[in-house]
Amino acid sequence: MSLPKLTIHGSVSLVAVFIALIGVTVSTSSAEETMTIDDATVKKWSAPFRGWHYQPDHVIPAKPNIKGFENVHMTDVPTIFRIPGDKKWYMTFIGFDGKGYQSFVAESDDLLNWSNMRLAMGFGKEGAFDFGGTVLGAFLYEDYGIKAPRTLKKKDGKYWSLYGAYPRQGGYELEPGYEGVASSEDGFTWKRAQDEPILSIFQKDCAAWEDKCIYMPWLVEHEGMFYNHYNAKGNVEQMGVAFSKDLLAWKRYEKNPVIPVGGRGSYNEKFSADLKIFRDGDHWTGFFFGVGKGSAHIMVAFSRDLLHWTVDPEPLYKGGGNPSGLDKQYAHKISLVWNPDNETYYMFYNAVGNKGRGIGLITSKPLSKQKHPASS
Repeated sequence: MSLPKLTIHGSVSLVAVFIALIGVTVSTSSAEETMTIDDATVKKWSAPFRGWHYQPDHVIPAKPNIKGFENVHMTDVPTIFRIPGDKKWYMTFIGFDGKGYQSFVAESDDLLNWSNMRLAMGFGKEGAFDFGGTVLGAFLYEDYGIKAPRTLKKKDGKYWSLYGAYPRQGGYELEPGYEGVASSEDGFTWKRAQDEPILSIFQKDCAAWEDKCIYMPWLVEHEGMFYNHYNAKGNVEQMGVAFSKDLLAWKRYEKNPVIPVGGRGSYNEKFSADLKIFRDGDHWTGFFFGVGKGSAHIMVAFSRDLLHWTVDPEPLYKGGGNPSGLDKQYAHKISLVWNPDNETYYMFYNAVGNKGRGIGLITSKPLSKQKHPASS
């Protein structure tokens, strides 16, 4: 039976004109290829990312008891990174304390046991676009390969990350939502790199599909250009892309959204959000979450040029896959990393279920006899 594909097409000539207008030169050779990805190829490319094994508990709990931030009672948005020359693994994640989101960092020697949690980027000043929350995680990496170690890259002597932001305190993701750009001297403590947001609903190129709220970015550097794949909401959450040549000034792609919601009855009927993109051989693999059929699910899409995407309609991992109930409500917002020590993919994700909202982990191989194949 043929898989129903969601393939989004665009105009190569319009893209080229658009890029020229913002003063960025890139090769359009990949965009000239056939962008439709057939069913057999979708199945082949998805196969390495199926058959996950679960950890029975959160690796970072809903209430992590961070010194000075004991009111945090929900954690979310894991992102793995490394510092050049440092053998440790690091993870940023957000904590919600009733006021809003703040970003924290934890460290690990084995990707399983996490400690030394501390603030990475807190609330902005009152009146600022990030006063209600900062969500780090769209880092500038040295290498975006699927098995690359997620090492941060310096530009102009600093590390860089795009981040999600909210202007008001007192609730959960209070709209409208913005995106900013942050920098860091050491990769652990971050600050806003400019006072104005990079994306907002008040900008002239904001379209109807995104005119209610801007959410989380994902940064990719490729062939001299920076790409920001972000999710946003008009009536539903969908994903678009913006371009920059300096990380500070961004222009949206005119053919957004590049990954809209799916059709009726699909696993991403209500949301397509939070894209995380890596280079996998001759193509790009993008992990995202879909909302449909009563839950949030980890899904995947593929592209040859970062603009045209083909969605695999069957989730890689469905909400409720962990029989303990850890993710019985939602499984979403992933961070994928390859551990060369045991040749295993580690997929961290936001697991929402009977132990609250915390950071869960599924792996491509079992880590011990106590870990079991997940229901997908």
